[in-house]
Parts: sequence; C-alpha cells; structure tokens
Amino acid sequence: MSESTPESNAVGKHDDEVEQIFGPTGVLSASIKGYKSRQAQTEMAKAIAGAIAGQTTLLAEAGTGTGKTYAYLTPALLWGGKVIVSTGTKNLQDQLFLRDIPTIKKVLNAPVSVALLKGRANYLCHFHLERTLQNGRLSSPQDVGYLRDISRFMKTTSSGDKAELARVPETAPVWNLVTSTRDNCMGAECQYYQDCFVMKARKEAQQADVVVVNHHLFFADVALKDTGVAELLPSANTVIFDEAHQLPDTATLFFGDTISTSQVLELCRDVQAEGLSHARDGAEWAKIVAPVERATRDLRLTFPQDSVRLSLPQIAPSSPFFSALETLKDSFEGMIAVLETQAERAETLEQCRVRAIELRDRLHDWNNEPPAKNAADKADYVLWVEAFSTSLQLHKTPLSIAPIFNKQREGTPRTWIFTSATMAVKNDFSHYVSQMGLWNEPAKTWPSPFDYQNQGLLYVPEGMPQPNSYEYMDAVVDTALPVIEAAGGRTFLLCTTIKAVKHSAERLRDEFQKRKLPFPLFVQGDAGRTELLDRFRASGNGVLIGSQSFWEGVDVRGEALSLVIIDKLPFSPPDDPVLAARIEAMEKKGLNGFVHHQLPEAIINLKQGAGRLIRDETDRGVLMICDPRLISKPYGKRIWQSLPAFTRTRKAEDVINFFTGVTVVEPDAA
Repeated sequence: MSESTPESNAVGKHDDEVEQIFGPTGVLSASIKGYKSRQAQTEMAKAIAGAIAGQTTLLAEAGTGTGKTYAYLTPALLWGGKVIVSTGTKNLQDQLFLRDIPTIKKVLNAPVSVALLKGRANYLCHFHLERTLQNGRLSSPQDVGYLRDISRFMKTTSSGDKAELARVPETAPVWNLVTSTRDNCMGAECQYYQDCFVMKARKEAQQADVVVVNHHLFFADVALKDTGVAELLPSANTVIFDEAHQLPDTATLFFGDTISTSQVLELCRDVQAEGLSHARDGAEWAKIVAPVERATRDLRLTFPQDSVRLSLPQIAPSSPFFSALETLKDSFEGMIAVLETQAERAETLEQCRVRAIELRDRLHDWNNEPPAKNAADKADYVLWVEAFSTSLQLHKTPLSIAPIFNKQREGTPRTWIFTSATMAVKNDFSHYVSQMGLWNEPAKTWPSPFDYQNQGLLYVPEGMPQPNSYEYMDAVVDTALPVIEAAGGRTFLLCTTIKAVKHSAERLRDEFQKRKLPFPLFVQGDAGRTELLDRFRASGNGVLIGSQSFWEGVDVRGEALSLVIIDKLPFSPPDDPVLAARIEAMEKKGLNGFVHHQLPEAIINLKQGAGRLIRDETDRGVLMICDPRLISKPYGKRIWQSLPAFTRTRKAEDVINFFTGVTVVEPDAA
C-alpha cells in the first residue's frame, strides 16, 4: 500500500468549498454583477487551493477569459496565510489592489488586511522635495508648475504614491528630483525618517496578510535587498506570480549588473554640489570631478555610432574602448581620496564617498571575474556593451537565471504559484520550465471558454514579400489598408520594431488623408501608454500603432478593437548579444538554439499579441498576421497551432465579409 504524504492528503481538501463559491448558485454568482460560473475557473481554483494546502509549486496556464485572477485570489485570501502577489506591471498592481482584491474580500467576507508595495521611485521623498523647492534647479517652466502640484499633493496624501497625482505625468523629469534612490536615501539618518512614505509602505506590508508587489520589485529585492520584499519573504506562506511569462526577462535584468556612464556623471554632479554646499574650503570641487567626467565622456566616444550592442568578444582588441575603460577606473582614485578627507563634514558627502567606492569596484569587477570558490557558485555571464546617443552601458547578464532563482526558492517550504495565459507552447511547458529551473513541478492548462472558431478569423494575406526585404513594411501597410477600412478603424497595428512603428505611422497618416478616412491615429511615443489607450477606447474608431509594450497587458473590450494586425513573427533580433550567447551555450549541449529557444519565445510573444483581440464572450474580430513564414516555413504550423483556434483564411474577401456581416441589418428588423 502506498504511503500517503501531507501533500497528497492536501489535494482536494478544499474542493467542496471551492465548488460552493464558484458554482452556478455560489456566492460569486450571487454577489458579482455579470459573473458566470465557469468550469475551467473552478478547476483552476481547486488546483491552487490544493497547492496552498500542500505547500507545493504549481504552474497554471489559463486561457483568456478563464477568470484566473479570482481563481487564485479566492484560495489565497481564504487559506493562503501571509500572501505575496506579484504582477507584471504597476497598472495591474493598482488594478488588483484597488479593484479585484476588495471585490473578492467583500464577497467572501474575508478578514484579511491588504497592502500595496512599490519601488521607492514611486513614493515622494520629504527630504528631496524640500531640497528641490529650496534649490529650484528646474529645466522647464512646465516642471515649475508640476513642482507646485507635487508640493500641494504632499500636504494631503497619506501614501505619497505618485500614481495618485495623475495631473503630473509619470514620465515628468521633476519626479527624479523629489523621489529617492537607493544611492541617495539617507535612511535612519534622515530628519524625516519618521514620516517617510517608503518606510510607511514597508511597515504596512510587514503587517498585512496580503501584499501586492510587481515583478521588478520582487527581483530587484532578491538581487539588491532594497525594496522591502526581503523582509517579507521569510514570513510568506504563499507567493503568486501573475503574468508569470514575464519572469525570465525581469529576473535576467536584476540578477545581472548594469553600469552606465549616466550614473557616473550623476555622481560627479552630486559630489560637486555637496562639496560646494558643505566643504567649499576643502577642495576645488570642479577640478576634482573634471577628470572623471572627461574619462566618462571619452569612454562613450569610443563608439562613434548612435546605437551599438556588442558582446565583449565582438569588440576589436585594438579598440580604444579598453584603454578608455582603464582610464575611467583610474580617474576615480583622486576623487575618492578627496572624499575620504571631507566625508565627515556632511552625511551627504559620506554618501557620495560610499557611492564612488561602489561604482569604482563595480567597474573593476565588470570584466575581471573573481575566481569562484566552487563550481556551484560560478554563474555564467555574458559581458556586453550598449551605446545610446548620449550614454554607454556596461552589462553583465546571467546566461541562465534557473540556478539563481532555485537558490531563492530553497529553505522554508511555501507555496509558489506561477500563472499566465501564455507559458506553454501547445501545452508543452518545457521552455518555460528550463528558463526558470522549475523541473518536475506540476503544470496544468485550462483552455479559454471563448468560441474562437466563430468569434474570430486568422488571416494570413497571400503574395507578401519576405520579411527581410526592403519593400516589406510598405507591403504590410498596403495589404492592411482595405482591411482597416472594412473594420471601420478599430485596429491595433503591432510592430516588432520602433522603426516599423514610425514608418507605418507616416504611411497611414498620408493614406488616411488621401482616402479621406476618418480614423484617428494613435502612435506609441506621442503620449504615455495609458493615455493613448484611453484616447483609443474613447474614439471608438481609432487605429493604434505600437511595439512591444502594447503586445501585452492591454485590455480593450467590445467593438473599439476588432482588428489586430501583426507585422512580423516576433523573433528576437539575432544580433542580441545575450541571445547569441544563450544559443551558443545550448548548441554546446547538443540542443538546437532556434527550435529550443527562439521559436518558443516567439510563440509565447505572439500568443500575447493575439490575446489582445477577443476579450469576452461577445467580442468578434480578425487577427491578421502579415508574415509569409507562417505558411512557407516548416515551423509555421507549430506557431499557428499554438494560437487560439480561429477559423483560418488567406483571402481578403473573407475578411471583408466577416466585417460587413457584423453590421448586416435583417430586412424584417429594418
């Protein structure tokens, strides 16, 4: 007889309660307007309740419309103990905290306390606001107005969260002057420490039963121990990652290291300002920082082009980059020596000294690998350089985050839930599992309840040129125009590059004018993402052109969005240094980099883009993928089989009929 384990006893422990809550006559149906009982949602909630009861890990993929948020929140609020919910974006974080959790909490009458925790850059800093009001170093009249708004807001806010002050755009430069960073926070030495919004948010998170964070915060903390999550994790019983498909990229960002020339110049600016404020007689501060500033600018100029991405081995040994880097490292010594003698004169100077030493050490470590104590400690990193128009970044990126992330999951047993609409490729989780190191963990898929065959059409136009050809982008616009017209606007055009966004926008603007088409055009970059989406929804017949940030996390229901056009299959650029290194490592192990990495990545990305189209049971629409490789390449079949089961066509007239069919008025109804 097989022995029962605590885990196996736990499975099914809460099934009856879940049935009662989610069933047709359950409390959700009775309390939430428009709620429909769905079998997939009930089954998913049972699986999550089982994982919570057994303190195990679960990968849960749920198609659009399953209702995954309620499926994980219900068991979490009832049985999860101390819960951390991590989401893909700050928008989703706010939505959970302000809307979804209060709804479920009220319906279930769950006596749990809930807190929202964001990164420190989201909270006003009393010290920096006061300093900015005194110094008034503002670059534009607009910022002066914003600063006035922020100053008023400071007097009335209890959270200090900048999201509450919608009047000042999130991207306004003035925010950098009134919030703190890990480098310039005074900590317990600060005179405002008792009133600090960051500390207050962390304290509330410590005491709450449920804490809502985002992936950036979670992994920044695991890497930097600076966001308040580090203190939360030891006491957490349940960790839930929503939009979990984003974790590999987010974790890669934080488990690596990036040093930018902007950071060095910012340090020089602060050293000079603080030196003049507190130790004017201690040194000629402008002369002290000058060699560091010069060396920093010279390093950027070793790459004359505007944008460059090169791995270290791709930089020619004769390149001036290497000597410029050594000069920059050496230039720090003089500045640090002066700071050592003056630091005790002010807390802010001491802070500059610590920052200068840390930056110098990181520059030294970047391409000098200290020997690992043992093989297990050695993570493989890719060293690469990225140049922008005014700055240069030195990156050190782990080849795989699996070993690092697994280390985080060791120790205290707790429940880990990973959920998303897109983690698997045709029900196969192996790509995601190998990225995250979640081998041998249970993974389940619940399909979408939508009737994709009748609600949607997948259209791959005939006669398209090859995607790498010069005329490709124009062909996309030419082929899309009659379809956009038939759809009455109401279109997302999702591009794989910013260049394609700009080109399409120019072309469509001209064509709309020429043809007198009344469709307002919304282009990524013209305004913030949230504002563009609000304007798009309000217009009712708009055309929105965007790149990566519009492929996911965007919810436009109903007729406002009836056509999603994707210009190309979203393969990562082959010149990406990290991708190249990962593929090389896979091929050394006898795997095929394209089949095992690039293809599943592109499919998951494409599933996200396609997921924008049908958002509820009454939505109808066309997904138009212009890329001929979907038909001509052997891997094309694997891609479209991973997409929702739309009716498929290659004929433009089928698409036109689909749209005209929507508005046909029956004679007897007229």
